[in-house]
Amino acid sequence: NIPANAKWTQNGVTVAGGHGRGDATNQFWRPLGLFVDDDQTVVIADYANHRIMQWKNGDTANGQVVAETDSLIICDWKNHRVVRWSRRSGTTQGEILINNINCYGLTMDEQRYLYVADFGKHEVRRYQLGEKIGTLVADGNGQGDGLNQLNVPHYFFVDRDHSVYVSDYSNNRVMKWVEGAKEGIVVAGGQGEWSALTQVSYPQGLFVDTLGTLYVAEYGNSRVMRWTQGAKQGTVIVGGNGRGEGANQLHYPTDLSFDRHGNLYVVDSSNDRVQRFSIK
Repeated sequence: NIPANAKWTQNGVTVAGGHGRGDATNQFWRPLGLFVDDDQTVVIADYANHRIMQWKNGDTANGQVVAETDSLIICDWKNHRVVRWSRRSGTTQGEILINNINCYGLTMDEQRYLYVADFGKHEVRRYQLGEKIGTLVADGNGQGDGLNQLNVPHYFFVDRDHSVYVSDYSNNRVMKWVEGAKEGIVVAGGQGEWSALTQVSYPQGLFVDTLGTLYVAEYGNSRVMRWTQGAKQGTVIVGGNGRGEGANQLHYPTDLSFDRHGNLYVVDSSNDRVQRFSIK
């Protein structure tokens, strides 16, 4: 639970990367997605290096190519597939779960249904593990800006009621699709791509807390916004100080998450780092 009036430090601390662009274990090359587990271990999709890295809490020197227990489910975008990869050391290949898909974002709900955004078909589907076709949960009406359409969906979030919040990237808005709905509701943006508080510019990573408050990583405006439920405009919580590599700046952020303490983690993609902003 994140308090409704929560604030975060404006200067972020680099918890992964930040040593220039490259393929060393202390570097990234255009990181995109992340996941923060209960131990504050950060798992990052290192896009241009074609690898998944994990950085344990407190280890800011080097990450490691994942090798633990359990498995990761990964959007293997350029290979048009979703794969499951064991985190046990010695694993040399993954298992293909879904083929012929332009996957960008995915998540799993508490019932272990897998949700996948297909930006080529402009839709989000839900799958039981082992299923190849899945069930449509958002769009299915082709590319467009209608309430029953999406335009290059990227990341999304599934809440406890199985409502799906989608970063409708090229429409500069975030849509909420209630389970079973035939069209979505605009919950952020939809007013063009500029930097007013009523707007979002190329939204990427999303998080929705238990109060229904939406947090959005804005790629175009290099900031993270908070939209309370029903609000007509958002508030900037970090970034928004121009694109740059300062501690209070972001450069094309792509994803965000929170740890169990409420600290905010942001993938600062063009700075090839992950920043943590501590909750006050």
